Amino acid sequence: MTKKAAKKTKKVSQGQKKAGTKTKHEEEKRKVPVARMLVNKVVIGKDFDELAGRAYGKVMGKRLELAFVEALYLLEKEKIVLTKNGKKISFSELMSAGLRLDPRLHEKYVVYSDLRERGLVVKTGFKFGCDFRVYKRGVGVKKGPKGPGEHTKWIVFVVPEDYTCAFQELSRAVRLAHSIRARMLWSIVDNENNVTYYEVLRLKP
Repeated sequence: MTKKAAKKTKKVSQGQKKAGTKTKHEEEKRKVPVARMLVNKVVIGKDFDELAGRAYGKVMGKRLELAFVEALYLLEKEKIVLTKNGKKISFSELMSAGLRLDPRLHEKYVVYSDLRERGLVVKTGFKFGCDFRVYKRGVGVKKGPKGPGEHTKWIVFVVPEDYTCAFQELSRAVRLAHSIRARMLWSIVDNENNVTYYEVLRLKP
């Protein structure tokens, strides 16, 4: 075999390898969980074990339910594919739909994304009267008795930078945090989507 022929054969082999790599990538991409958008939440019917293990959403029976803010984050990270009535839904479409239900969704998303990017475990705080519950890195969220370090570390309230409130509102938030042995974070989102966190503590004279 001549050198020219050998080079040609090598190029063909490399081309086949690249084609194989692309097929594998496409196969991995097809394994991304497909989620369905409902009126006020997003659900995943299968292939959600990894997401549930990383503290996204709540397992209800045989499906995983996500709040809009969680779905927005996963959609932006291309960890899910979102559909509604068989049509693919984009990040902006989900955000627009969510804002009609919750005018603070954009600010909540900015804070949620920031906390997740810091490696913290973030859960919604509907039942606790706050926006989010935040746990230390690596903590597995579970029901029932908890060991040292497994409790909620912070409860988070999200507000825009022009928000005003009475001291009584702050006091209630701090008392809520104290009642579950957590600390309270006031998260302020400015017009450039930067987040500033203020920790408000309860002091006794």
